[in-house]
Amino acid sequence: MEWKTRRIEAILEQALTEDKATSDVTTALTVDPSLRAAATIIAKEECVLSGVGCIPRFLDIFARLDGKSSGRHEVISHPEIFDGVRLRKGQAVAVIRHNARVILACERVILNLMQRMSGVATLTRRYVDEIKGTGVKILDTRKTVPGLRILDKYAVRCGGGENHRLDLSDGILIKNNHITLGGGIEKVLTRAKERRKPGQTIDIEVRNQAELTLALDHGAESLLLDNMTPADVKKSVDLVRERGLKIPIEASGGITLENIRKYVLAGPDYISVGALTHSAPAVDLSMRITAEIY
Repeated sequence: MEWKTRRIEAILEQALTEDKATSDVTTALTVDPSLRAAATIIAKEECVLSGVGCIPRFLDIFARLDGKSSGRHEVISHPEIFDGVRLRKGQAVAVIRHNARVILACERVILNLMQRMSGVATLTRRYVDEIKGTGVKILDTRKTVPGLRILDKYAVRCGGGENHRLDLSDGILIKNNHITLGGGIEKVLTRAKERRKPGQTIDIEVRNQAELTLALDHGAESLLLDNMTPADVKKSVDLVRERGLKIPIEASGGITLENIRKYVLAGPDYISVGALTHSAPAVDLSMRITAEIY
């Protein structure tokens, strides 16, 4: 993950601005401006880490927004601590050495972001582990927090999942509403094939065997089986393979940790799970801060 891009900087700057981090009245009234401190971020539960790279970037951006000299900062992590690693309860993630006022001003935004990203990574790893060894891949969706998609999708990768489309320009996916508004499966597939750019594959969503048959009859190149039962997914996969087609097949909709094995056994190549990013619980991280005495 490249944390020094304009896009990422804008996200982190907005977080600091939203919290008015450079106007922390409580800290200004209670903490000596020259005091330096050491802050240790600790995992309070087992989890998969994501977002550790945001720490120095938040501190750099804060310094620019604040416009005051608060001394240098140092962020130290053990070589074995990096995004994607499993953390034990009580394990230290990183130590920040910096001006105490700055640490306190940035504490909440650092923890908020890392807790969310690590939550997404942790939930993703649970899904990945649940189907380990099957060859089926876990995909995310576009059901992300507005403005945070790039971070949500990075967190999915930290958990061992793979990214579906990043945005609407990133591949052709004909969904039910496109089919309805475009005049049916035959018309939308024909139109998309005529107008697509070279190299673009057309993926189409189908909800039952009738729609599947129509899609195959009119040259579907990739399939999204939406809200089907495991039994219906199996019938669909069998129908596709009986035609001798090796097109990618994705199952999506209503898939949970409790039923994912049944979907895997039905034979799709991919399973997409919106819950990875829209329902992941935040991981519990804390920051313990102590004054540095010289």
